[in-house]
Amino acid sequence: MLIRPGDDGALAIGQLSHSWLAGQLARAWGNGRFGGVEPREEVVLGAEQHDIGWALFDLEPRFNPDTGLPRSFLELTVDDHLAIWRDAPDHLLTQSLHAALVVSMHGSSLSELRAAARPADAERVRDHIDAEHSRQRALRERLGVSEEEAERTRRQMWTWDALSLALCHGWRPFVARDVPRADGELVDVTLADDDTLHPWPFAADRVEVRCEARRLAPRYEDEPAMLEGFAAAPVETLRLALAPA
Repeated sequence: MLIRPGDDGALAIGQLSHSWLAGQLARAWGNGRFGGVEPREEVVLGAEQHDIGWALFDLEPRFNPDTGLPRSFLELTVDDHLAIWRDAPDHLLTQSLHAALVVSMHGSSLSELRAAARPADAERVRDHIDAEHSRQRALRERLGVSEEEAERTRRQMWTWDALSLALCHGWRPFVARDVPRADGELVDVTLADDDTLHPWPFAADRVEVRCEARRLAPRYEDEPAMLEGFAAAPVETLRLALAPA
């Protein structure tokens, strides 16, 4: 769950709605400078579904007594993290092996990030990292995908995820770092206050994206009240337009 507090309440954006927005970025991605997305439909599907492990978890969000709102994805316990990510790629194995590879690479990257940021969790997530790396080797072999090709896709997915998080949270300005170009070099892409991007990574000269959010009260007294409010919350569509700087 992404939580975006505001003066008139908070917006709660499900991880899969954020994933949907990331998929829209993936579908629009690519030009002479940044190259394309290959294989396009499979990778876009993986981007759209990269948070598939959250599908049921977000239906009953956990309560944060400090904020009086649902806990955000940034407040996951290590047990929650592993429960969400350990089996996430399995949900796509009968749909697209390449999409499952995208989800696996993203999940192991998040576990690596958690291990670096929270040394106390490192031992707990190491088994997940090792298991996903093993899964990735097997999937690459079956798909005929090289490590270099997979790494490019992993970095693209990391970029779409980061930009989607920035757009959903209203983080401006924001810098997506180490974005792969067509020539293999890595560059930073900056999202400015006016929703322009530099350098421009898309094929079209304007990209419109959207996701859904629930409008919550500014805070709730306890978890039952929060869950009741969450279930009854009106749904809003957030629409954003991106343009070159």
